[in-house]
Amino acid sequence: MSELHATRKAFLDSVAGLSKAQWDFKPGPDRWSIAECAEHLALSEDYFFDLVTKQLMASPATPGKRGETKEKDALVLKTIPDRSSKRLAPQELQPARRWPDPETLLAHFKQSRDRTIAYLQTTQDDLRSRFREHRVVGLIDAHQWFLVAAAHTQRHLAQINEVKAAPDFPKR
Repeated sequence: MSELHATRKAFLDSVAGLSKAQWDFKPGPDRWSIAECAEHLALSEDYFFDLVTKQLMASPATPGKRGETKEKDALVLKTIPDRSSKRLAPQELQPARRWPDPETLLAHFKQSRDRTIAYLQTTQDDLRSRFREHRVVGLIDAHQWFLVAAAHTQRHLAQINEVKAAPDFPKR
């Protein structure tokens, strides 16, 4: 919960008060703008929630696999934010200007993250007995998929900071 709350706040703080030029600035032709990072995060938030609540929770519990993922919480929080290796987002999570303006996009992200937090605060689902492979950290449980959501936000916060640090990033 603390990771989800902290990365929600950090992300929203990182994009607060940006001008249109700053929001849309791309530091290179093959690099994402802050707008594209934000859209990807909004899409990903829905993806992670649906993955857990609609797919993993619909699958049979397999508590016998718990030993395979027992020590992976810290691995997820360390590995996912690491930007030393580039990763290509799946097509459905690629930015495509799905929201008309930053305010609407950010409202969607907030609503989606709040839904995730509310689910975790109230669920009786056995998140530690449903599993799925992650392409970077291997087999993880449903609880760890929510850690991926927080760590993924952290990863793109670093990317947003890289955009802001570009020498030709607009002053306003």
